[in-house]
Amino acid sequence: MPTFAPILTSVEARRLLQGLQGGAVSVSVSLDLGLSQAELALVDGVVRIGGGAVAPETLRRIAEDDGKCFEIANGAAVPLAIFSEQTGWPRSLSPTVEAPTTLVAGFAMHRTVGTTPMADTRAKIRALGRPRGRALDTATGLGYTAIELAKTCAEVVTVELDSAAIELARRNPWSAGLFESARIELMTGDVVDLIRSFRDGEFTLVLHDPPTLQLAGELYSGAFYAELMRVLKPGGKLFHYVGDPASGASRRTVHGVVRRLTAAGFVHVRIDRRAFGVTALAGFGRGGRNQRSKSPRRAPSNPRRPPSKNTRG
Repeated sequence: MPTFAPILTSVEARRLLQGLQGGAVSVSVSLDLGLSQAELALVDGVVRIGGGAVAPETLRRIAEDDGKCFEIANGAAVPLAIFSEQTGWPRSLSPTVEAPTTLVAGFAMHRTVGTTPMADTRAKIRALGRPRGRALDTATGLGYTAIELAKTCAEVVTVELDSAAIELARRNPWSAGLFESARIELMTGDVVDLIRSFRDGEFTLVLHDPPTLQLAGELYSGAFYAELMRVLKPGGKLFHYVGDPASGASRRTVHGVVRRLTAAGFVHVRIDRRAFGVTALAGFGRGGRNQRSKSPRRAPSNPRRPPSKNTRG
C-alpha cells in the first residue's frame, strides 16, 4: 500500500500565504490534492508541515506555478515529476479542480476542458454500460480507469508499459485504489506483446485508451485490433478512446479506427461523441479467432520489442 508525502498546489500555497499575512495561527488546507483537509499551524512566520517548517518564499514559489504539484519534505518543495529512462519522456502530476492529470512530454493524458479527469474517466466507463466480469484495461497511466472498472467488475487486468508511470501513480493519492484493490491485477510490459499471452475469450470487455496515433501507431493497427477481438468473448464490448470525433485532427483517425475494427471482426461499431471514443461488440469467426482455445496463457513472443509508448490512463 503506497504512502504519500504531503502535497501542495498553488491554490493551497496561496491560502497559507494569506493566513501568514493575516496573522492566523492555523489554516485548513488539503495535503492530498483535495481528498481531505488538514489543519496546519502557522508559527513564527512559517508553516509546519510533516515535521518541517515551510518558509514564505517556498510557498510563493509554489503559488506562482499553477501547473505543478509539489511534494513537501523537510521544509523543501519538489515538483512531483519523474523522467522515464525507458521512454525518454518526462512525466509530472498536474492539478485540476478535482483529481490531477498526468503530463507526458507536456501533453495532458485526460480531458480537462469543460470536464475533469474523473468525469472523463466515468464517461468512458458509461460507454461500456454497466461493466461486469473480467475486464482488460490496455493502458494504466494513473490507474483511474482500472479503479472505476473494479467497482463493478469481478477482475480487472491493467497493463502499463512505463515503470515511471507506475511510480508516479504510487505518489498520487487519487491512484491509491490501483494498489489497494484485490480486484485489480497490474501488469508491466508492452500490451502489444502481453495481449498474446491471454486466452481466447478471456475478457468480457476491453477499455482501450491509448495515446495519440502519432505516438502509438501499433495500438491503432488492424493486427492489434484482431488481438482485442480474439481475447474478448463473443458479444463482449470494447470502448476505444480516440479524441474528439468532431475535431478536424481526430476525424480521420476515427474513420480509420472504425474501418479497421470492422475488418477485425467487430460489429455494431459506433462513434460515442460524449465519451470521445468508439464502441464495438466482438463478433464471431474473424480477427484470428475461429475456435475457442482452452490453453493457458502463453509467454509474450517478443518481450524485447521496442516500446510502443502505451501510457494513457
